[in-house]
This record gives sequence, structure tokens and C-alpha cells, in this order.
Amino acid sequence: MAKTVTRTIQTGGEKYSLETRLGRLSLVFSLRGLRRLLIYPDADNISTGGPEPPHVWQAEVVQALRNYFAGRAHNFDHLKLDLKGTPFQLRVWAALRMIPFGTTVSYGELGRNLGLPKGARAVGGALRANPLPIIIPCHRVVSADGSLGGFSAGLQVKHWLLEHEQGFKDAAI
Repeated sequence: MAKTVTRTIQTGGEKYSLETRLGRLSLVFSLRGLRRLLIYPDADNISTGGPEPPHVWQAEVVQALRNYFAGRAHNFDHLKLDLKGTPFQLRVWAALRMIPFGTTVSYGELGRNLGLPKGARAVGGALRANPLPIIIPCHRVVSADGSLGGFSAGLQVKHWLLEHEQGFKDAAI
């Protein structure tokens, strides 16, 4: 279960590790918000103990992720984020946040929704640059043929996230 948060200070922000059912997540915060989320499904020696994040908004991120892994959180809109990207990337990431929990769209469909009928590759490039997987749910974008496509933490993690969401979506029906 998502229980443990450990803290280390890094140049460019504070870093926390959160143990989850998927593996360890590393959260990097700037003074403006969550800057980076890294997924380590096969991490050995996950740290235990340590303080909770000192700021309320940081603790809200940790709690939202705990809720997500427990099947309770489907929306991260209230979180304080520090997104840095090109105008196009920011536009794609905003569109990703509109994809409902437990559903998928294709790269091409997302491109068409953004007014780019041949934008599947450009969308894929923006997804590769996504600094906040799960929070900005790039795992919900698949290939036109239904295959998984790609994912920064690997296809096994993408499959796990989609199955996790589908299981909780089905339970709510």
C-alpha cells in the first residue's frame, strides 16, 4: 500500500519517495508545485520512515496519489503543479487531463481533438516529454490498433495503470 514517504533535498527542489502498490514513485517539488514524478516499479531497497512533506500542498499531492492507488482518486485538478514545456506540450498535457479515469484514446484521436488531424506523432512527442505521468495521464493514450504504444516507465507499468483504473471503474458501475 502507499504508505511511506522519505525526504531528500536536491538541487532544484525537494524530492520525496512514495511506496505504492506499483513500486516506488519519486516526487520532485519546486517552490511552485510538483515538478516531476518518476516511476520505479522494480526498485529494491525502498526507503521506509521519514517525514511527511512539510507544506500542505505537497501533502495533498502525496494523499492524492495514495487515494489513486487505493482506487479513490480519479481527479488531480486541485494539485499545485509546476509544469514547464513548449506551448504545444502544455496544450497536449491539458487535453490529457480531460481524459476520464478508466478510459483510453488513441494518439490520432487526441491529435484530432486538438485540431491536428495528422498530429499523432506530434502528440506522441509531447507525451514522451510529460514530466508527471499518472497526474497527467499519458498512460491513457494508446495506438490506433489498441496496442499500448509507449510509456516512460515501460509498457508493463502502462498496462498495470490501465488495468488498475479499469478495475476501479468497473467496480463503480
